[in-house]
Amino acid sequence: MSIFLDRNTPVIVQGITGKMARFHAKDMIDYGTNVVGGVVPGKKGQKVEGVPVFNTVKEAVDQTSAEASLVFVPPPFAADSIMEAADAGIHYCVCITDGIPAQDMIRVKRYMRRYPKDKRMVLTGPNCAGTISPGKALLGIMPGHIYLEGNVGIVGRSGTLGYEAAAQLKELGLGVSTSVGIGGDPINGSSFKDILERFENDDQTEVIAMIGEIGGPQEAEAADYIREHVTKPVVAYVAGLTAPKGRTMGHAGAIISAFGESASEKVEILSSAGVNVAENPAVIGSTIASVMQ
Repeated sequence: MSIFLDRNTPVIVQGITGKMARFHAKDMIDYGTNVVGGVVPGKKGQKVEGVPVFNTVKEAVDQTSAEASLVFVPPPFAADSIMEAADAGIHYCVCITDGIPAQDMIRVKRYMRRYPKDKRMVLTGPNCAGTISPGKALLGIMPGHIYLEGNVGIVGRSGTLGYEAAAQLKELGLGVSTSVGIGGDPINGSSFKDILERFENDDQTEVIAMIGEIGGPQEAEAADYIREHVTKPVVAYVAGLTAPKGRTMGHAGAIISAFGESASEKVEILSSAGVNVAENPAVIGSTIASVMQ
């Protein structure tokens, strides 16, 4: 099974008429994703890559029974687009947009809490590469050809390191059940813990690969969850061993401001929870392979 998407999941793209959204919508359709429509206010009646465009997410859901959405909306409007998806009954939303103000994401998190947990939309991102279940569906900007279908679940804050892990696994003849980008912003929709729980309950996933980086408490919280609840082998890599304290490195959330937020401290915390930590990005694949033997 896949934890969020399969071949039949009806998907819409919010912002589909934009240049990059159009490009990646075509890529998703070519991969086999069931893209059923797009949403851009004022553009109803147009078609992009053969799929109809609607004015609102509610209208798109009513007409297409869409269950998942990809948000490709500029930063000033992206938070409203996410909340619109939640109100329209979308089950799973991936937000690619980078540069959404932190206050906007606080508003999104608060807004989504109005729904009971069992009916609350799952959000991954913003500032993420998306989600792919190889051989089934792609919801995001990942290069689908580097992913083999298999039994390794990948969750990461860094999109490119997620690609690197998948490429190394492919070289070794190993595949991926689902790869989820949770994004590198300080405030995101889903945490490592949220995705680890999904992988723990997924029959197809045998090993979990977790890619972290400096900044924030998420890796430490994940270590606590792994220690108490995860029975499957977990391999981790934490980027930023040489990052100086107090300086943002790449992602907006990648800044060391407290104890437990540096890469070395995160490696120590994860190792103490029984996680196999790769020493550098070049050995992520071989470290995963070693625990699968």
